[in-house]
Amino acid sequence: MNRPALLALCTAATCAALLAVLPTTRAQTAVQLIAPDEAEAALTRATRESRLAEARAARLSREAEAATEAAQRTASEAAALAARIQQAEADIEAARARYSIARAERADLTARLAAKQEPTARLTAALQTAARRPLALSALQPGSLKDVVYVRAVLDSAVPQIARRTAALRSELDRGRALEEQAARSLDQLRSSEGALRERRQSLAAVENRQRIASRSARGAALREAERALALAEEARDLDGLVDRLDEVAALRRELAALPGPVLRPADLSAPLAPEALAAPTNAPAPAASAPPPADFQLPVQGRTLIGFGARRDSGIASTGLTLAPASGAQVVAPGRGRVAFAGEYRGFGRIVIIEHAGGWTSLVTGLQRVNVAVGDNVIGGSPMGMADGGTQAVTIELRRNGSPVNPLQFLR
Repeated sequence: MNRPALLALCTAATCAALLAVLPTTRAQTAVQLIAPDEAEAALTRATRESRLAEARAARLSREAEAATEAAQRTASEAAALAARIQQAEADIEAARARYSIARAERADLTARLAAKQEPTARLTAALQTAARRPLALSALQPGSLKDVVYVRAVLDSAVPQIARRTAALRSELDRGRALEEQAARSLDQLRSSEGALRERRQSLAAVENRQRIASRSARGAALREAERALALAEEARDLDGLVDRLDEVAALRRELAALPGPVLRPADLSAPLAPEALAAPTNAPAPAASAPPPADFQLPVQGRTLIGFGARRDSGIASTGLTLAPASGAQVVAPGRGRVAFAGEYRGFGRIVIIEHAGGWTSLVTGLQRVNVAVGDNVIGGSPMGMADGGTQAVTIELRRNGSPVNPLQFLR
């Protein structure tokens, strides 16, 4: 092999060795990385949640367009915005996972190249020295001319192997640059999703403000009902007791609603009442046990499952719901259509929301940082209820049928 080619090969190997340990030129950003062993699962989960949230938002938008009543239209609009917020949150989590995967792979590649740096650098230095030395001086060095010929023969046989190793280094460097580009794209997607999240939260705040203004006329009755709910919370010994007391109140309310209306006073008081006035009402609701759960039932927040239904807690007691680990400030929505029976602080559970659904179903959501609904509010599946605390405070969802806990996962659409 001629001297210029050998020198070019040595220069390429030197560059490869130097580039192998060069730090990334892209500025490091304050992105919270996900552990490598969790990033793939987080990416799969976030991608699925984003797709489901997008489908819910499209369905709720269609319902808002088809609604004829202003209240129903506003409720569907708010639920659609909440679904878009959850979609943006899932996109952010997916971008974080992709960024974490790219950074982890880039770190592994850098470590591999760094391990190859020292021998490559030594070999490169020796080859550069041999390539720059004139042939005449090589002939005058100690030893016979035969030794020089042997050295040149060894070099000629070593150069192809060096070329293959240099090509492998170049391939790994190309992989490193591709990983850097992948991390940059993930970072750009993360920033874009964060911007979309801010805009959608502002839009949701405007819709919620309209709802509050429209419901001011019924505020007096709502305050009285909220006071009764707080009184029940004071009387209940624990969370199960509170849910049972609220179920009793809901059952009484359903029974009163099923009673026939008042009978009009007849013109002739001496005349007997008509048979239909004495007949039992025929519009009584079906038995609660046979009624299905809300058709629009969903999980109230997105996040990794910490404790599944029926799993043993640290205390040894079986879980009666699902415990989720959402991001801090994640959007929390109503699990299904119903009426808010309780909303507020409760003994060690933080802020909680209890919703009465048709047919004797009740859902309970705990671990909220902020609650945006009040007792007596009618909600639909996906209606915004507040925000999650995140961090050490998990969100728990329980679904009960006539007071008995059931697994929420079997009713997800």
